[in-house]
Amino acid sequence: MSARTHTRPHPATTGGVEIRLRWWALALPALAFVSLLVLILNPANAQAATGDPALTHLLERVLRLVTG
Repeated sequence: MSARTHTRPHPATTGGVEIRLRWWALALPALAFVSLLVLILNPANAQAATGDPALTHLLERVLRLVTG
């Protein structure tokens, strides 16, 4: 018993797969790139976070205990 072949209702395209991106798929990486570029060009606007000294001391003691 032979199997029937199905024909396509319209001819197959010879091009590749068409992919459509949403607007935010391009806007968000571009925004992140521009904001990082601005921080690199003007580092005075980037402020370092000040850590809590008690937390720093605790981590130093834990490190000393672990390393011997």
